Amino acid sequence: MRAPNGLRLDANLKWLFTEVPFEERFDAAAAAGFTGVEYADPYPYPAPRLRRRLTDAGLHQVLINAPMGEPGTPEQAGVACLPGHAPRFRADLERGLDYAAELGSDFLHVPGGIRPPGVDHDRAFAVFVANLAWAVERARGTGVRLVLEAQNTRDAPGFLLDTQARAAAVVEALGPDGLGLLLDVYHLQVQEGDLVSTLRALLPVVGHIQVADPPDRTEPGSGEIAWPRVFDTLLDASYAGWIGCEYRPANGTAQGLSWIAELAGTATRARAVAP
Repeated sequence: MRAPNGLRLDANLKWLFTEVPFEERFDAAAAAGFTGVEYADPYPYPAPRLRRRLTDAGLHQVLINAPMGEPGTPEQAGVACLPGHAPRFRADLERGLDYAAELGSDFLHVPGGIRPPGVDHDRAFAVFVANLAWAVERARGTGVRLVLEAQNTRDAPGFLLDTQARAAAVVEALGPDGLGLLLDVYHLQVQEGDLVSTLRALLPVVGHIQVADPPDRTEPGSGEIAWPRVFDTLLDASYAGWIGCEYRPANGTAQGLSWIAELAGTATRARAVAP
């Protein structure tokens, strides 16, 4: 979907169109005007089956996550930073790449993981970087770009990548050609603030963006962020990537999509009258 200001939006099917079962959300997204979709967990479904849903709905797969463990387990956010889990990390990464290839996904998000009790941050971070170095080499030539996301500690206590700078440093150290930053505007605002300045500084290593509005992680315009300023920042930087709509609709998905015309159009008008 192209917003009025030209920015390209995709629907996160974990969060949007939850009024219908998962496999029906592809058609719902297409009917709403989306041309791309993302979701964290494709693995309960055979990849060819999901590929058919994409094809039938005329949708492009933008992003999936690498496999993660069950909620409530030490592996719930992946094993990338867990000492002694390198074999599982590699097997999960291989599975993620297989799904990404079958679905034609642009990006595979490799979650940073939750630092386990008794493991200091430096050790967990060293494990993470070593695993990512292997992953970047493994993904090279596949056409799938790996991305890393910083998450706020209110929603994700103990998450290893808890600042944008920490995630961006890994991207820069391992090479932005095969690795990028997944910048979630919601996590950035909750954890760090200074949103526009941080966004400007990090855009050179950003591969993908996700949006939601604090404090309730609902659609843009329902919370505290000045979205026209955010969108103008992206337009000024000639950002051409996707923007994932990863938010919890406040009053139903279809009704909530009015923000796209209202806020994206506002950004365009603000630019038009700027000196």
